[in-house]
Amino acid sequence: MEVELKERLFDAVNSIPGWSWEEVQVSQLHGGVTNENFVVTHNNHQSFMKVFGKGTENFINRDSAYDAAVQAQNMGITPKVLHYSKNDGVEVSEFLDNYRASLTSDFSRKDFLEKVIDLYATFHSGNSLSETKNVFEMTQEHIDQGQELSVDRPPDFDWLYKQYSKAREAFFASGLDLVPCHNDPMPGNFMVFMENNLIKDMKLIDFEYASNNERAYEIGVFLQEVFIDEKTSLEMIERYYGEVRTEIVARVTVARAVADMKWGNWALQQRKLQDWDFDYQKYGIWKLARARIMFNDPRWDDWLRSI
Repeated sequence: MEVELKERLFDAVNSIPGWSWEEVQVSQLHGGVTNENFVVTHNNHQSFMKVFGKGTENFINRDSAYDAAVQAQNMGITPKVLHYSKNDGVEVSEFLDNYRASLTSDFSRKDFLEKVIDLYATFHSGNSLSETKNVFEMTQEHIDQGQELSVDRPPDFDWLYKQYSKAREAFFASGLDLVPCHNDPMPGNFMVFMENNLIKDMKLIDFEYASNNERAYEIGVFLQEVFIDEKTSLEMIERYYGEVRTEIVARVTVARAVADMKWGNWALQQRKLQDWDFDYQKYGIWKLARARIMFNDPRWDDWLRSI
């Protein structure tokens, strides 16, 4: 562990009421993308501690994320938040003993997909969050930041942006369906408790990107993230919406392409922010390549007209 992180970890532990560095045991959890995560044992009790990544305040509204997590915990779908301090850059929550992070491969199973869809349905039924930020605002923010950072973009980016703009216009023409959204369907954000190869429970974690957002985007970005084929996509749409209509399918399908534009541009600008131990450039170019495939689908304009 680098010296700077050790110092930040020391300060974070000592900032928490009732804790001191000399009285806790700390183990680092690897796999976090923008934060440093730890299991902290105090008085034989384990807690999960997140130390906010340097510079993340530039693109994460920590107070809004906390508000969303509290709403979700009151619904019983996320671990309880035990301590939060934006100034100290730390958050502590209940440790999910016997749970594990989901893997991309898990979502080849229908029961994993259904559990996530049901979690979304619950979260979307809640009260409006303190922040409203739709996917098109997010995407434009990433694109503008990328422009300022002179990120390396594909040579046909202007064409990609034109197709994305058509999607944005179609959604705004029909009206956004805003609900509380999690907005980050990385498989590791779905913690699962398994017993005899059956799912006993699943929790949703990490509300850093949560906001009131387009409902179809939340479903679409999840289906896109876990590589769902069209047949299974229709089944999940029916599970969530209770029906399969042309306009619903169009909204979710177009939202899948929008999701790749959003996260593709996010990744390109992340690569420029600091020297991450992850190839964000490759990830971003791959996301934009998948958006290109959808934009080139002969049904693209039909989907836009159906929204």
